Amino acid sequence: MNQKEISEPRDSSRSKEAIRTWLRLMSCETVIEQQLRSLFRTNFSVTLPQFDVLSELERSARKMTMSELSRELMVSNGNVTGVIDRLEKSGFVTRTRAEHDRRIQYIELTPKGRSEFNDMARSHESWLDKMFSDLSPDDMASLQTLLLKARSSVGT
Repeated sequence: MNQKEISEPRDSSRSKEAIRTWLRLMSCETVIEQQLRSLFRTNFSVTLPQFDVLSELERSARKMTMSELSRELMVSNGNVTGVIDRLEKSGFVTRTRAEHDRRIQYIELTPKGRSEFNDMARSHESWLDKMFSDLSPDDMASLQTLLLKARSSVGT
């Protein structure tokens, strides 16, 4: 979309509907994220970013560099460093330096981190299932289809 297309809406009612849609998406995301943050803090004494890092390490099933984690999580190296510091203090991850380049650090789950993550992941699934309990499987499938269409419309 070029700048002119963005700044000159063609249909005022359509534009207002687009704004309402955006606001609804944002409010849903905010409410879900706030609930998850609270549940992780209360039940596991971890933050949502810590869970995200553990999840990425479990998903990749290998050691990852800080840069790889940053790229996969779409956050800065600085953000990942603080999260890794806290996870390492909790015994959930270890850091090792690369033999060929001491500047490179590899991060991997410890057995404790893997076990704790598995407990967190089961709870996370259960929490989301409960949060979306008013939606049928067909409703959720339709919503996913519409969200993918919206993402495609945005161009990413």
